[in-house]
Amino acid sequence: MSQALPLFRGLSGYRIGWLRNDISAGLSIAAVGLPSAIAYPVIAGLPPQTGIYASIVAPIAYAIFGVSRRLVVGPDAGTMTVLAAAMASIAATLPAASPIDRVALASILALGVGIACLGASILRLGVLATFLSRPILVGFFAGISLSILIGQLGRMTGMKIESDGLVAPLVELAGKRDMIHWPTVALAAGMLLVLQAARALRSPVPGPVVVVVLAVVLSALFDFRSHGIAVVGDIPSGLPSFSLPLIAGLPVDSLVLGSAAIFLVSFGSGVVAARSFGARTGEPVDANRELIGLGSAQVAAGMFGSFPISFSDSRTAINLSVGGHSQLAGLVSAIALVATLLFLNDALRILPVAALAAILVSAALSLIDVHELRQIWRISRMEFAFALITMWGAISLGVLNGVVIAIAATLVYLLRNMMFPRDAFLGRISGRDGFYKLHRFPEAQGVPGFVIWILEGNLLFFNTDYVRGRLNEIAVALPPETRWFVLDAGAIAQMDSTAVAMLEDVRADLGARGVALCLAELHAEAKALLMRGGLIDRVGPSNVFEDLDDALQAFRAAEFKTAANASK
Repeated sequence: MSQALPLFRGLSGYRIGWLRNDISAGLSIAAVGLPSAIAYPVIAGLPPQTGIYASIVAPIAYAIFGVSRRLVVGPDAGTMTVLAAAMASIAATLPAASPIDRVALASILALGVGIACLGASILRLGVLATFLSRPILVGFFAGISLSILIGQLGRMTGMKIESDGLVAPLVELAGKRDMIHWPTVALAAGMLLVLQAARALRSPVPGPVVVVVLAVVLSALFDFRSHGIAVVGDIPSGLPSFSLPLIAGLPVDSLVLGSAAIFLVSFGSGVVAARSFGARTGEPVDANRELIGLGSAQVAAGMFGSFPISFSDSRTAINLSVGGHSQLAGLVSAIALVATLLFLNDALRILPVAALAAILVSAALSLIDVHELRQIWRISRMEFAFALITMWGAISLGVLNGVVIAIAATLVYLLRNMMFPRDAFLGRISGRDGFYKLHRFPEAQGVPGFVIWILEGNLLFFNTDYVRGRLNEIAVALPPETRWFVLDAGAIAQMDSTAVAMLEDVRADLGARGVALCLAELHAEAKALLMRGGLIDRVGPSNVFEDLDDALQAFRAAEFKTAANASK
């Protein structure tokens, strides 16, 4: 049972010597997490307390059900952007006059994501974490970062932007430039400069913490609210309470699709971050087990009036840098945020909205990984192109459609690699055992009358036309003395019925040219398929070999027998 449902794995084997570091790490996580906990809900039009609730209940749930000692869960800008798009899509399906409880809708989606995580864990679908490749994720997050930037125009200028999309808000801003509240702009710009300076100077105190403290102090001293600068306002001082949101009247299909999109982005990007931290700490990351911890944290967030979360790279980085050893750090951070709600509520009320917008803009800029894009460009132009396609999808078609574009781009990328498998001719090198690719080893020579061709990839319906065309080219160019054409199937793990039909055509075509098709190093499943299709019988069991050496020996024996008969 403990293997199927891990409990307190992040606290197992606890040592009293870790306590001091875990407490320090927990307080640091709370300090770093508080600004984003207040700021990120704005992306989805949610009140700031929902982010604090998520930062309290999600780490507690992960500490109970998670398996990692040091990963920290919490609000995430990318996940929030997909949440906002999902909520907008669901709202668009409802009658215009229908009231929308955005907090309840976000909670329902969090529950949906949690159920998806737990279901995927039961089905051992942790492999879905690798479904969105690194280039696809880099492009996607670069695209949604622009959505976040545009979404903060109103909060940074002190005016209401009613347009949606990327270009329309800019046009609206230009048309309403006389309504810009310049004190708000000055404050937002100043806070953004503080954030960038803290990052550039590698401040020991994280930039968002500096901004929140500074903005609250300035707001108290100069009464920003009386000068027309918007502040956060009332935040409920109570603790998050348990409640189950109702889905009555909401489109179930849209809820399912929205939950699936958030799940894929949240878990996919989260596990990428988890594995990068795991590489630094030496802690292995089991995606299937992490699904339990992440799913439990999502369900807890949904049951306590919050929204979907993910693994938080900023919180985890702080945990590691301070020296946290276990999930006690996450529990301490939750306790610290509870104390903040109870005792620092008045300070949070006067926090300027422009400061939160600056934090979001800084977070959005950090999502654009220029270094990684350059690295992808150097490594693979094709992968870079797919990163740009995904970026374009998120920018031009919206974030939710951008997820679809990301999935489609991944599928196209996979099919592109599988549709055109590499191939090569093999030969022998004098004095050495084995067979070598003729194009890589100039000293390798083919055996007269005996051609060995290797296909490096599966043989399935979507690439049989390409392989058939390639074999036609080869058949036409075969030397006149060729008697045997050996297909080295050692790299063909999978075949299907379309491949069987194609190989039958190849066998017939080669036979018409006086060349026998032989098969070597077939995988068991592929061989069984060819037997059921009757190809083994038509090729002849004597022309199917366990390895290439057996094939060569049989060819030489057949040639010797032919020569002996001819000399009689």
